[in-house]
Amino acid sequence: MKIVERQVDDVVILDLHGKILIGEGDDALREAVTKLADSGQTKILLNLAEVPYVDSAGLGEIVRTYTTVSRKGGKLKLLNLTKKIEDLLSITKLLTVFETYESEDEAVNSFKS
Repeated sequence: MKIVERQVDDVVILDLHGKILIGEGDDALREAVTKLADSGQTKILLNLAEVPYVDSAGLGEIVRTYTTVSRKGGKLKLLNLTKKIEDLLSITKLLTVFETYESEDEAVNSFKS
């Protein structure tokens, strides 16, 4: 998995490319988000447009990163869910936990309110 980090205003956007699987992508995601949270960057947006598949370990890691950021007083939100990922979050009832957005501008602006 490849993670591209960029910043829009005070929001860090992580563009994720590739599958989030056990042993492949879940560690990279954990490290990237933990590093940001530890350095005080607590407005984080995960862009999942280029993530074709998430397994149970990957889903667990997304939940873990959400918890990590929340404990630091921040917010982690999701952007550009694919149909598969949206269905997965819906089945697991996690769609009610995460704030999800289809537009990057809308997502970035949601951190301001």
